[in-house]
Amino acid sequence: MRPQILNPLFAEAESLKGVGPQLARPMERLGLTRVKDFAYHLPDRFVERRPVENLDAASVGENIVVALTVREHRSSSGRGPYRVLAEDVLGNVCTLTFFGRASYTAKKLLPVGEKRWVAGRLDQYGQMLQIVHPDHVAEDGSALLEQLCEPVYPLSEGLTQGRLAGLIQQALEHLPELPEWIEPGLLDRMKWPAWRDALVLAHKGTHAQARDRLAYDELLANSLALMLVRDANRARTGSPLAGDGSLRSKLSLPFALTGAQRRTIGEIEGDMAQGAPMLRLLQGDVGSGKTVVALEAMLIAVEAGAQAALLAPTEILARQHHETLMRMAAGTGVEIALFTGRDKGKARESILMGLLDGSIDIVVGTHAIFQESVAYKNLAMVVIDEQHRFGVGQRLMLAQKGKRTPHCLAMTATPIPRTLTLAQYGEMDVSRLDEMPPGRQAIDTRVVSGERIGDVVGALARHLDGGGQAYWVCPMVRESENDDLAAAEARFAELKERFGDAVVLVHGQLKPELKDAAMERFVRGEAKLLVATTVIEVGVDVPDATLMIIEQAERFGLAQLHQLRGRVGRGADKSVCLLLRGDALSETARDRLALMRETQDGFRLAEEDLRLRGGGELLGTRQSGDTPFRIASLEQIQTLLPLAHDDARLLIERDGGLTGDRGEAARMLLYLFERDWGVQLLRGG
Repeated sequence: MRPQILNPLFAEAESLKGVGPQLARPMERLGLTRVKDFAYHLPDRFVERRPVENLDAASVGENIVVALTVREHRSSSGRGPYRVLAEDVLGNVCTLTFFGRASYTAKKLLPVGEKRWVAGRLDQYGQMLQIVHPDHVAEDGSALLEQLCEPVYPLSEGLTQGRLAGLIQQALEHLPELPEWIEPGLLDRMKWPAWRDALVLAHKGTHAQARDRLAYDELLANSLALMLVRDANRARTGSPLAGDGSLRSKLSLPFALTGAQRRTIGEIEGDMAQGAPMLRLLQGDVGSGKTVVALEAMLIAVEAGAQAALLAPTEILARQHHETLMRMAAGTGVEIALFTGRDKGKARESILMGLLDGSIDIVVGTHAIFQESVAYKNLAMVVIDEQHRFGVGQRLMLAQKGKRTPHCLAMTATPIPRTLTLAQYGEMDVSRLDEMPPGRQAIDTRVVSGERIGDVVGALARHLDGGGQAYWVCPMVRESENDDLAAAEARFAELKERFGDAVVLVHGQLKPELKDAAMERFVRGEAKLLVATTVIEVGVDVPDATLMIIEQAERFGLAQLHQLRGRVGRGADKSVCLLLRGDALSETARDRLALMRETQDGFRLAEEDLRLRGGGELLGTRQSGDTPFRIASLEQIQTLLPLAHDDARLLIERDGGLTGDRGEAARMLLYLFERDWGVQLLRGG
């Protein structure tokens, strides 16, 4: 049960004054659904203003607060600006300039002959001083003079800075006083404020210590929860499994195992022979042979008389895994079934019965395989593909399907820097496949100016005419007024006009059935060109697709570019990846694109991506899942995570875990950051 003192923070957003149906959608887009979400919606930056008595005391380019008397209104014909002439106490004239609908507001806010306090950036237009779209206009300047440092928040269409700031202020007033969960010596050494004070200060100015304390809280909650999972797993009783090799020796593998695969299989075999259930993460670059390792692990369970399951994040990926496993295990006699939400009627009943009576040895499927209605005779081994798509809670649900806790192997093709591996998978042992199977060809990676898009489309036409398939990736779904990012829908319309029904479109906002239908047409070869957003980053294996075009590639992070590039180069033919770049490239963007040409080592690219981003510049379009954190930046993760990890270990090993005063406070922390699955693992939690 969540502690009652936290309930006001988890109240719905509608409990704040002024929140109605009109604001629901823009707030939801920002993740603002509860009071605590507003409190933790921290400013991107601050505008600092200086009060001046007259314009002579101000500098051009400076943000100021000044009292002006309105002298004249001037409207322009057509779509020209609306200008209000005003003067300071010395008679210096300043033009207040408005565009669009703001002109209607200007008439009401700035009556001729009246004095108003104006806040904004002082600029110069020709010989005239001007303030374009003043930030604030007020009859009384006291409020403006009290808030000379104003937060600027991330917004969504339909929300204004003023409205959002007011809601955040309400949320801050709901903050309770909570007990301290940080180790006292560390708190003193870092000179961090108390939790409530830190949240208030973080909205008032650039308080680095307040921000660091809030980031540390999030990292500590995560580290503590993962350690509780790890310790609880070690305390469980699993099923020691020892295979005799009889099935594995019959496998029909496409290539000899690499040294990294043999090493990893040995680590897994050693884990599965233990009484405590295995909890291991397998990191492997695109094409490194993770599926072979997973099959070997599942066959150990089958050889020992048990069942195994492979959980995939999408139906398409589940089907691909099933086909691959059937091909490699064709001579073993092992019964491998596919089970997804699409299975109905007699087909579904047959699979359910096979899992219950043990006639199905291995099941491959989506989340359907751990629904309540699914029971197993003896599930002892679980493989989870693309681990980052599933929460710890989902994995724990699957773990409950066995008579004893099953061994668990989680896999990811997303290269993760070592620092973030600790942050995201701190409860797991980690294996890395750092060798590629023999014969896998390098992908020819080229950087092309966006101005040559006509040439690229011509090359694409020749590729498709030759019987090949291709991907075209765009950074977003549809164009917005405020952004020039290429839009998948617009690009799809243009390419469909050229190539007709050979083109299909896939993006995350499509209905699942439409997305699946388009993907299946491409997988079967009926469609030759797939236009998509990053939804295809993982889970698509089409050997005939040997051309990848990534538009505005400078907008993506290195690890993501590498994942997208990995969609090609999966067959015997030479593959090409074209990175279309914009005109204005930062030095960092140039470095990233140069690295993409230089190396295809995903782990190196991931480390370089973190290094480039760690300097404070968030490169590319931020994708959900970059890190498991909302507050902590990449730089804070690097500097504060080791401290949080040590503090969590100290709490568990020296300070009694979640008992005692600090333990109760830590329990509060886990609930606050919704890592309470860590609490649930404890008896009485």
